[in-house]
Amino acid sequence: MLGLRRQSPPSWYQDRLDDEVREVVAAKSPLEKLSETSDILFSIIRARYDGFPVHEPPLFVNYRHVLVYAYMLGKFTLRWKFYRTAAYLCKAPHCDSVREVVNPGKDHKLQEVASRHHIDPERFERVCWWLRWVFPLLP
Repeated sequence: MLGLRRQSPPSWYQDRLDDEVREVVAAKSPLEKLSETSDILFSIIRARYDGFPVHEPPLFVNYRHVLVYAYMLGKFTLRWKFYRTAAYLCKAPHCDSVREVVNPGKDHKLQEVASRHHIDPERFERVCWWLRWVFPLLP
């Protein structure tokens, strides 16, 4: 559904997973830990789907817990809808092709999304800033 491209080199998958593990360790609140744990789960699932099994961190054996799955599904669904809405409001040429789930709270990510979809970056950033006030996003 997201249409994510396979990454190269194959070590990209393990590197991303290692980054996510560091973010869980740095997380302060239980909600931040849950969010970052859902990112670990997403990274593992994506690597397996793309045919690159990764070494799962032993500290996070309980990632299979239903709460993490539910949180991950909600978070990525809301982000997907957020970006679709932003692209539509910016009158993007192909807003149906926008399938992003990166954190919209990080401005540099907004610039990357705008660039990938040929959307005016300044307008896209303004629309996303406004949408963050009215759109129920999870961290």
